[in-house]
Amino acid sequence: MPCFTEIASGLQFPEGPIALPDGSVLLVEIRRGTLSRVLPGGRVEVVAQLGGGPNGAAIGPDGRCYVCNNGGFEWTEHDGVWVPGHQPADYAGGRIEAVDLETGAVEVLYTHCDGVPLKGPNDLVFDRHGGFYFTDLGKSRQREMDHGGVYYATADGSMIRELLFPLATPNGIGLSPAGDRLYVAQTSSCRLLGYDVTGPGAIRHTMEWEAMLAGSAQFQMFDSLAVDAAGNVCVATLINGGITIVPPDGGAPRHVPVPDAMTTNICFGGAGLRTAYITASMSGRLLACEWETPGLALNFLPR
Repeated sequence: MPCFTEIASGLQFPEGPIALPDGSVLLVEIRRGTLSRVLPGGRVEVVAQLGGGPNGAAIGPDGRCYVCNNGGFEWTEHDGVWVPGHQPADYAGGRIEAVDLETGAVEVLYTHCDGVPLKGPNDLVFDRHGGFYFTDLGKSRQREMDHGGVYYATADGSMIRELLFPLATPNGIGLSPAGDRLYVAQTSSCRLLGYDVTGPGAIRHTMEWEAMLAGSAQFQMFDSLAVDAAGNVCVATLINGGITIVPPDGGAPRHVPVPDAMTTNICFGGAGLRTAYITASMSGRLLACEWETPGLALNFLPR
C-alpha cells in the first residue's frame, strides 16, 4: 500500500482533479457545486460557482477548464458522511461548461445532442485535435433510471455527436498514449471497455463483450480513470476503495488500496508526473502518493 499524504480535507465530495504546474490542484466539489483550487499548503479557494453537480474536469485548448455538470443529486447523510443519490427536486438537466480560470466566468456549451437533453455528464478527455470525448451516466429516480452514452464535442460549442448509446452507467473515460484507443468505465457493472479510435471523434463500434478489457464479480464499482505513460488504465474503484490498474492488453488487473470506500478519481502531476493525486470523496480529502509509473501527459495541460 502506498504512503498517502493528505493534501486537503473538508472537501464536499471532491472529484475531477487536475494537477497544475504551480503545484496546485483543480478539482470539483460536487455537493458544494464549485470548481475549486487546492493550493500547495492545503488551502482551498473557489474558482467558480457552478451549481448543479460539477463532476469531471479537463483543461482545453484555450486554457479554460471544461466541466461535466451532472445536474446535481439528492444527498443523504449517514453517520456524518454525505452520499449522493437520486435526481434532485431542483434538477434542471445536465450540461457541459467552460470556466475561465482567471475570472471565474462560466459559459454553458452544451445542454442537448440532436435535440435530446444531456442527463448526467460525468467525465471527459481531450484528444490532440482539440475535441473532447465525454460520458453521460444519466440520472436515477425512485423507480427508474436513464440509459447512458458516450459523446464527442468541439471546444468552441459548435458540434456535438453521440458515439455510443445505450450504455449502463458510463463513467470514467480516457485515451491511450497514442490516442488510438478510447477507454470507458461502467460503474454499475464494474467493467472497463476499450474501443479503437478511427479518427477525431470516431470509433470502431463493437459489441460490449468484445470491447470489454476488465470486469469484476466482487461487489465493487468503477468510477473515473486516468492512463499512465505505459498505457495502463488506472480506474478509481468504489466500495473496495482504491485504484484498479488494468494493462492495455486486458491482462490481469491489480488493485491498489486507498483508505476511502468512495475513491472516485486519480490524476498525475509533480516532477516527471510521478505523483498521483486521488480524490477520497467519502472522507472529503485530496490524497497524494508516489506512483509506480509516470502518468500520461494530457493534451493541452501546461507543464
